[in-house]
Parts: sequence; structure tokens; C-alpha cells
Amino acid sequence: MTTVLNPLAVTALVAALDEHRVMTDNSTCEIYSHDETPRHCLPLAVVFPHSHDETVAIMQIAIEFGIVLIARGAGSGNVGGALPSPNSIVVSFECMNQVLEFHPEDRYIVVQSGVVTAEIDRIAREHGLFYPPDPGSSAYSRIGGNLAMNAAGPRAVKYGVTRDYVMGLRAVTGAGTTLTSGCRTTKGVMGYDLTRLLVGSEGTLALITEATLKLLPIPEARATLRVCYASNSDACRAVSRVMNQAVIPCALEFMDSFSIQAIQTAGAATDLPKGTHALLMVEADGAADDLPRQILALQTALTGAGMLDLQIASDKNAVAALWTARKALSHAVKTIAPLKINEDVVVPVSRLAELVIHIEHLAQSYQLPIVSFGHAGNGNLHVNIMVDPANNDQMQRAKQALHELFSQVLALGGTLTGEHGVGSEKRPYVTMEIDTASLGIMRQIKYQFDPHNLLNPEKLLP
Repeated sequence: MTTVLNPLAVTALVAALDEHRVMTDNSTCEIYSHDETPRHCLPLAVVFPHSHDETVAIMQIAIEFGIVLIARGAGSGNVGGALPSPNSIVVSFECMNQVLEFHPEDRYIVVQSGVVTAEIDRIAREHGLFYPPDPGSSAYSRIGGNLAMNAAGPRAVKYGVTRDYVMGLRAVTGAGTTLTSGCRTTKGVMGYDLTRLLVGSEGTLALITEATLKLLPIPEARATLRVCYASNSDACRAVSRVMNQAVIPCALEFMDSFSIQAIQTAGAATDLPKGTHALLMVEADGAADDLPRQILALQTALTGAGMLDLQIASDKNAVAALWTARKALSHAVKTIAPLKINEDVVVPVSRLAELVIHIEHLAQSYQLPIVSFGHAGNGNLHVNIMVDPANNDQMQRAKQALHELFSQVLALGGTLTGEHGVGSEKRPYVTMEIDTASLGIMRQIKYQFDPHNLLNPEKLLP
């Protein structure tokens, strides 16, 4: 197996970039050898383009020497999407962090793919606008990674996911050609929608270098409700009631008892009533004079069997602390066991209670802690099976539980990933959901964009 990059390829890359942006040393390669999964693979090199044209040059060199390229933002993904393949080069877009254009009067911004997601929102807010997609990693994840995986977050229940805010893209295909898609208007139906095809393609079709993103006006006011329930199923039935009435919350988050313990350890929600085994965080936003009507409608829907307490959070610091703890949950639950098998399944909201009951059954049957939390308003739960990777028996039971979980999700009319993507981790399960004919078409699309199979070849498609 090749463990050193062809010297002629190194020379070509240095000529296209410079010697300080083509790194082949082990210490640098080690940093870029993993993401948030427990897996690890050392790349042959890491390169750092500054522009679209440099990215084109990298792709053309990769074609000449037959080198696999792995696009990487911040490496914060949960499914191995940015994990290097054997004999690959990592293309890190962290240096492509420029805002290229900003047009607040037309409510859009053009950025390079290495811009941190939260920075886009910060810039927009200075002009009375905001960028709605808010993945839990937004403080450090880069927009290119969000685009590759079609990331979402709590606000998706009202505002939609990353794909819904991408007006256009500039990218480099696996054939080494430049692709420009979309437009800069909110309406446009010229040709096939290549923009929506590329968003969520996990770096398997093209290297995204620039994105034109839609912005929205900041809502005048918002309010947060914290609601406690006696059981997971009680909370999920409340979610169904909320989503079956006219007022759509801008966030509707669910936490089970393990999650509650984790955020309490983080210093939030320490005043919950006795017997609280599930928690909903519900947020409404909009015009200031309409907010009381929204809150009343949400309160009515949230009230029902098993509700123990409902509070409207008015203290901005308390609300901020609760949301900070919620966004830190993914890392906080790691205190329960050394490894979390982190899934992001989705079911129709009306079937959510059935799903959590089944998860409780799995935890008992396989004698494993399973922590559930997430974007309940979308029917999207993060199901974390907690295991010790050194315990072979636990790992085998976890594998069985995972397969049973996926089977139940599909039986409930759901999907196996809502926002994390497929990557390498969910690749073995793709055929459980996608039929042979559809996969055949996807492979044809892959070939048209990437005829040499050099872009993230061991991801997404089985």
C-alpha cells in the first residue's frame, strides 16, 4: 500500500499553491485523520486552497495522478463524511474564509466554503437579518461542511434546513471543471436544480468553493417555554398536539431523563419538579404584538396527560444557559460511556411516541443506556447508544439494537438520517431504505460528476 505521495504530485501541488499549504508531515496528517467518529485514517497529505481556481488546480492534479480527494471543513461531522480514505489527500477549506459579497437590500450573502457558520449569522444580524440554519456545531463548523451534509438544527421545524437557504453554488466537479448553479433571485427555474443536488451530496460529486445564501429579517420578539413531563411518551404526545395546530414554533426540542441529567450536570434546569422524566423546550418568534397569541396556543397544546410543569422563560440569561446546555448535549452524554453510537433518525411526528417507546424497549432488551434527544418538531431524534468499545459483548448488543432501531424507524414511515448524513458509518444500511433502481440512478449521477471516482469514493453510496 502506498504511504507516501508521489513526489511529482507534491511538486505539482506546491506549484499550484505553495510549500506552506501542501503538508505531508505525520503530525499535520494526524490532525486531519479523523472527525467526530471513533475511526481514523492517515491521509497522504493535507492541502489548503485559498480560492476556487486553486481548487480547480488541485482537482486536475488529482486526476493526473489518480489521487482520491476528501473535502473537509471543521471535521465536526458524526458519520465519517470527512474521514480520509486510504491513499487520499484531504482538501481543507479552512483558509477559504472570506465573505465575497453581501447584499442586505436583496437579503443574500456570498461566502467561501470555509466561513464559520455562526459568522454568517453574526454579519447578517448587524443589518437586521439572520441566517436561519443553526446546527449544534454552528460556532465552529464551516458552511461547506453544512452544505455537504445538508445540516439542520433546532430552528428547522419552522425555517427549514440548510438546503432551503442555498440560492446558488460554485464548485469543482470530479472531472476538474467549474460548475456554477442557481441564481441570485428568490425565484428561478432555469434548467435542472443542480444546487439542491449538490447540497447533501457529501463531497462525492464536487468540491463546493462558494455559496450564495438567502437571509431573512430578524423576528421582533421571541419567547421560550420549558415544559416537564412524567414520561417520554407523554412529552411526545404533546409534540404531536403542538404540530397539529396552527402556530408553528421556531424550535421544539425533546430531552429524555438521561439528557436531563446531562444538562443539570452542566448547570442548567436544576429546578425541575420531582418525577420529571422528559423535557420539552419550545420557542416561538414573530411580531411582538402577536407573540402572546402564539404562546397561548402553544400552552394549550402542551397541556395534557403527564405534564408536571410549564414555565415561560423570561430571563434572557436563563434561556441562554438552557440553550447552551442543549447544544452541548451531544458532548455531555459522553460522560455516560466511552463511546456513543450517535444516530439521527426521523419519523412522522404522529409516530414519535411509538418510536420512544420502542427505544425504551431496546434499552431494556439489550441492557444498554440509550440517550434520546433532539428536534422533536421534525420527528428527528438523536438516539445515542452508549457503549464501551473495549467490551465486545456490548458492541455486539449495540449492533443488534441499532439494526432493530433502523427497522422500526422504517416501519414507522421514517428515514435513517435527518441531518448527519450517511458518510461511512451509515453506508452499510443504505439499502434498507433506498431501492436498487434509485441507487442505480444515483451511481449514474456520481459517474457524470466524478468519472474517475476520486471524490470521497467510500462514502454515501453502498
